[in-house]
Amino acid sequence: MNIKLSEAQKKADISSSSTIAVIMQQILKRENKLGRSQEHFWVIGLNKAGKILFIELIGLGRQNRVTANPPDVFRMAIYKLAVTLIMVHNHPSGEMKPSNADKLITDRIIKVGEIINVDVIDHIIIDEKNHFSFCDAGIIAELKKSDTWRIVEKEELELREFKRKMDVERGEQKKALQIGRKMKADGINEATIKRLTGLSLKEIRKL
Repeated sequence: MNIKLSEAQKKADISSSSTIAVIMQQILKRENKLGRSQEHFWVIGLNKAGKILFIELIGLGRQNRVTANPPDVFRMAIYKLAVTLIMVHNHPSGEMKPSNADKLITDRIIKVGEIINVDVIDHIIIDEKNHFSFCDAGIIAELKKSDTWRIVEKEELELREFKRKMDVERGEQKKALQIGRKMKADGINEATIKRLTGLSLKEIRKL
């Protein structure tokens, strides 16, 4: 689920983990008390200038567990042409120390990112007031040097094929948007554009 950002959040200088943590804490606080008691896993994609392209919620779990699969983590990053990626998840317990599971998933995502050319630069744990940055603690640098998680040849081929399919899908979407834009300029109604291009009404109205 793509997260809507305010104009201030879009323009924020996110060169520090503290700024990112504040944005994500604001997003977390949009939920009611029950929602905040669950673990959330978000992915933040950045462009070459280090600006936020998207924030996507990819996982919602129990009080102390949420999963993050590489295709879910990287799908929007590939689609939006993000060059760097930050992972964020919350600990409802308030414990900021990363678990072994947190480190393992971070290691795996870093290694996958290396294959598909998306640099994973941080993983931030938050609660409503505090945060912990893997980058600030030196863990990201350690994991990038580590051989703990190895991607086998079969998995690498599968990942490259996944990226290829996403690139094709992005190309098809771009073509549909171009056609839709021309049809709209020609005065064709939204229902017809939707039927012929497969675009959603929301996408058509943004053209």
